[in-house]
Amino acid sequence: MVIAIVLTLIGFAVIGKALYIMTAKKQYWTEVADRLKRDSVSVKPNRGNILSCDGQLMATSIPEYKIYIDFQAAAFEDDSLWNDKVDSVCEGLSKIFPYTAHEYKVLLTKGKQKKNGNGTIGARHWPIYPRRIDYNTYMEVKSLPFFNMPRYKSGFHEEVFNSRRRPFGSLAQRTLGGTMMATDSAYFGLELAYDSILRGTPGITGRRKILNKYMNIPVTQPIDGGDIVTTIDVNMQDLAERAVLDELKLINGEMGVAILMEVETGDVKAIVNMSRNDKGEYIEAVNSAISYRCEPGSVFKVASFLVALDDELNIDGQKVDTSYVIHTGGGVRGMYGREMKDHNWRRGGYGDINMARTLEVSSNIGVSHVIDKIYHDQAERYVKGLYRVGIGQDLGLQNILPGYRPPLIRMPQRKKNGRYDDNWYATTLPWMSIGYETQIAPINTVTFYNAIANNGKMMRPRFVKKVLKNGETVREYPPEVIKERIAKPKAIKTMQTILEHVVSQGLGKKAGSPLFKVAGKTGTAQVSQGKAGYKSGTVQYWLSFAGYFPADNPRYSCIVCLKKSGLPASGGGMSGVVFHHIAEGVMARNLKMSVEDARDENSVAIPDIKKGNTRDANYVLGKLGINKRMPKENVPSEDITPNVVGMGARDAVYMLENRGLRVKVHGRGKVKKQSYPAGKQIVEGSECVLILE
Repeated sequence: MVIAIVLTLIGFAVIGKALYIMTAKKQYWTEVADRLKRDSVSVKPNRGNILSCDGQLMATSIPEYKIYIDFQAAAFEDDSLWNDKVDSVCEGLSKIFPYTAHEYKVLLTKGKQKKNGNGTIGARHWPIYPRRIDYNTYMEVKSLPFFNMPRYKSGFHEEVFNSRRRPFGSLAQRTLGGTMMATDSAYFGLELAYDSILRGTPGITGRRKILNKYMNIPVTQPIDGGDIVTTIDVNMQDLAERAVLDELKLINGEMGVAILMEVETGDVKAIVNMSRNDKGEYIEAVNSAISYRCEPGSVFKVASFLVALDDELNIDGQKVDTSYVIHTGGGVRGMYGREMKDHNWRRGGYGDINMARTLEVSSNIGVSHVIDKIYHDQAERYVKGLYRVGIGQDLGLQNILPGYRPPLIRMPQRKKNGRYDDNWYATTLPWMSIGYETQIAPINTVTFYNAIANNGKMMRPRFVKKVLKNGETVREYPPEVIKERIAKPKAIKTMQTILEHVVSQGLGKKAGSPLFKVAGKTGTAQVSQGKAGYKSGTVQYWLSFAGYFPADNPRYSCIVCLKKSGLPASGGGMSGVVFHHIAEGVMARNLKMSVEDARDENSVAIPDIKKGNTRDANYVLGKLGINKRMPKENVPSEDITPNVVGMGARDAVYMLENRGLRVKVHGRGKVKKQSYPAGKQIVEGSECVLILE
């Protein structure tokens, strides 16, 4: 019976202890279990770098730290050590972080006196500073008294994070992409598109308990991420960004986009996306170059005319080519109940002009007349032609650069009775031909113009050239052709000539340069406000210029788009100016001058010889192969002070000290003044001060 009672009491004691552990001690043992239950720990790899086309670092990962103190560490078993050091610790922290020593003492005392749920006193993971710090700051803190002891004794410990940094700041920020600070995961741009390459493969470290201590034993080493080499040129990117910003500030614009592309390869050398925030600052908030679909305006007219030239159809029995004459009248023409106007309608319009001149002056009436006359009853053929010449091409950039939105160009649908459906009006085709009723992002427009510059070959925009691992190429992304030919060679050649004339004698003159030929097209379109239409409140304008340079041997294509409210608004006069600055800046970097070009024909080939050390001068002339000797002058006698004005310091000191004078020199350059006058009898040991300038 006694044994039974004892065992029963022991049973109740066990159950009671278990209940105590499950309730009062739950938090403590949960923390212990979290620390010890894992047999292995994942080790993060280093994220790969993003490089410019010439190898400059555009995005890289650096370690950042959050620092803590464990007030239950060995050093706090006897408070005397901490009490001796706390003042010096707080003083040191106040010199590193923006808190006073008193504030730090209050903060640390609070952490030391904190009561835990398990009955213990002293926080295990008390933050010393609320934000992440860099490596240098971390080392400063770690070197402070008390914190410089072993971590298991002092309780000082840290959490390490990989922080993404861009050495060039916001340059091409929306294209390069970013990572979330909390999770280090990519969420936009190239960082997201190539995340599987950049992030690498985590490793595994095993945990083993040896003599009451847990040791980390590597099981699998982490594999660092690869580096990607982009097509971005840092200098061109900076040039384009500054040109866009300067014009936005000048015209009080709301948004600015610029894309610079290499004609032969499709490499995007610069991509700018500036928009104004609530504070009035211009920042890269959205990659509008690939995602902002809008009605492109007059830059679309080139695609309309290229379709017509490529189809080689007739109007009233007359072949459609650059000689075809259009009667634009006084600049206003009624079309199916609406008025089509040219930009100069208040000045009387353009009268009779041919197709080539129509693009040069960007006549809405001229373009819409030609397209409506040819395709009014076969609108499907016109829209199919737009896709054929590439302006409506889906570039397939969704996986290359997240956020890309392909063009929206409506295809007309016919009813059973042969008529177009109710969403296709008689005015749809004329207005579509001049850049309305469509939605196209700037990247598609510049790719189309790039194809014209490339003699009809359309290249897919390329943003990444290759992947590097330990400095060696492991994967390449070669230039990719989307269409071998967007139109017949004759049509392409004709359009190239017209685009060159747009700049040389049309509305695009401000985009040109006296140093090289430029080809392109202006565009000015009103921006639709959705259901409110185009003229609700202050009218917004989408101003653009798309083209390429040098026109006689195209190397780069470029588009510049600006969005602003109210007048004045001019694609050629505003976007064209930005295009001009970008084009001249890019071409200036490629100038190669020979030595002969820099020679001044009026200069003397043989250098003049100054007065001074004749022996040294003759030696130098001999080594240079110059057959000239120092002229023999009337050298003053040894006891007469020579004139050293105009000499270099070395020669002047040489002459004067050889005659027994003590020389002091003030300044740099050539002798401007000497204190011991020339021609004076020398008294040996006298001082002569030389003033040099």
